[in-house]
Amino acid sequence: MQQIKNKIISALQKETKLKKEQIESLLETPPSQDLGDLSFPCFSLAKLYKKNPAEISQDISSKLKNIPNIEKVESKGPYINFFYNKQDLSSTILKQVIKDKNYGKPKTKKQTVMIEYSSPNTNKPLHLGHLRNDSLGMSLNNILQFIGNKTIKTEVINDRGIHICKSMLAYKKWGKNKTPLSSKMKPDHFVGSFYVLFEKKLKQNPSLEDEIQEMLEKWESNDISVRALWKKMNSWVIKGMEETYKTFNSKFDLKTYESQIYNKATNSIEKGKKSKIFQRNEKGDLTAQLEPDLPNKVVLRANGTSVYITQDLALAEYRFKKYKLNKLIYIVASEQILHFKQLFKIFQLLKHPWHKNCYHLPYGLVNLPTGRMKTREGTIVDADNLISSQIDLAKKEILSRNKSISNKELLSRSKKIALASIKYYLLKTDPIKDELFDPKKAIRFEGDTGPYIQYTITRCNSILKKSKNQNLFTYEDVNNDEKNLIKIFSEFPDVINKASLDLKPNHICNYAFNLATTFNSFYEKHRVLNENNKELESFRITITKATRSILELCLNLLNIDSLKEM
Repeated sequence: MQQIKNKIISALQKETKLKKEQIESLLETPPSQDLGDLSFPCFSLAKLYKKNPAEISQDISSKLKNIPNIEKVESKGPYINFFYNKQDLSSTILKQVIKDKNYGKPKTKKQTVMIEYSSPNTNKPLHLGHLRNDSLGMSLNNILQFIGNKTIKTEVINDRGIHICKSMLAYKKWGKNKTPLSSKMKPDHFVGSFYVLFEKKLKQNPSLEDEIQEMLEKWESNDISVRALWKKMNSWVIKGMEETYKTFNSKFDLKTYESQIYNKATNSIEKGKKSKIFQRNEKGDLTAQLEPDLPNKVVLRANGTSVYITQDLALAEYRFKKYKLNKLIYIVASEQILHFKQLFKIFQLLKHPWHKNCYHLPYGLVNLPTGRMKTREGTIVDADNLISSQIDLAKKEILSRNKSISNKELLSRSKKIALASIKYYLLKTDPIKDELFDPKKAIRFEGDTGPYIQYTITRCNSILKKSKNQNLFTYEDVNNDEKNLIKIFSEFPDVINKASLDLKPNHICNYAFNLATTFNSFYEKHRVLNENNKELESFRITITKATRSILELCLNLLNIDSLKEM
């Protein structure tokens, strides 16, 4: 596709005298096939030519002849429309998709990229928001690896602080030495129940705040009994989280615990004080001087205790030195946009050479049709419960279509379909936008869903299973529906490039849905198997193979499993 586009750009350069970059930025895809495959608007040339854009379009298009791989050039109002040669397009693109294992990979310089995501607290189980975070993290990892980068997946486990002590104090007061095993509860859910219990008790007895502060101070001073309780409850939560990660296929190369790094920022603090970037405010807090660009930021409390940004300062410096990173990506909710602007500004003021290589990928809140989730009120949607309910919905859908399926196969398929429904639904929206997750809509086998993409792949499998025809990459009479599919194949490298540059997997979701919809529409209108014309059958079988190949790759990049049968 880019090769054909380059030939159009070269031809336009000769006639317009515009630079290659200018032409490339102006080229656009027409809204209808009747208007060609690529259009060049002439509005920007009106001042130069001193004519109206429609006249300019006619003048230039009349001179654009014999462009390789272009069937015709047509003037339509202020636009110059280019129509690709169908045979050239099919022979070039189909061959690449079927034979080139690296189809879609841009030629980029290999970099080492660290992606920080998930980063849960050890006082409750993972919830729906974590699933969006993890889906983004794993998908971006796959995308960046696919284009040739070395990636390092990491999380910071927030295992200390007031919020952790709340669960601990509630367990100490009302836990009666119960365990997850004795309570027959998953360990992270067991601990989370005490966090909710504490918030309820706090409303009845506000003096519990003082007890929490006292427990935190004991933790800070290494009180033996407090530390023992902390270790026990943390181990429960982490064990439960690991089970959820395994189910959801979230993986990490490195794990960092806040308790191990919260007091490691001495060098950064001293450097900031020496350069007067960090100064004491009227309360005695050590504060980064960021005004007027940004609000000043406390980096160390007056009593010497650290805050979140303190550990971020130390950890980033360690990571860039230890792993020789080219880029560090933080996947953290949009509520922390200001925090990361302040953090990156501090990196800049401290003159860290890598400050421009840090990137915050913010994502919006995930709500349900019933309203916003609130952990303290116990209305949070636990990841485990959501996954389990989606598996149940998937089972019902499968059994409605195939009552003779074995229990083993039913469980395997329903799990893959359930995870696809969650991941795809959480990824198909621009990360920055808030999202309304509707479990019943997400599990549907039709529409813009993960199961629909899986279904389209299984439809391709069913067709290909019945055919033994050899590949045929071109056909003398390619129809518009076939051409449209091949054109979509040709757009795949651009989609991958855009997703990797923008760090947004939703580009791949949108592309996969468009391809799946276009293929299914094609299949409803045209016979693929048992075609009297065997050349045409082979050609359409090759199109089916290409569709399956690209859709499987799309799902892989989204960290979603494909299926042989639904």
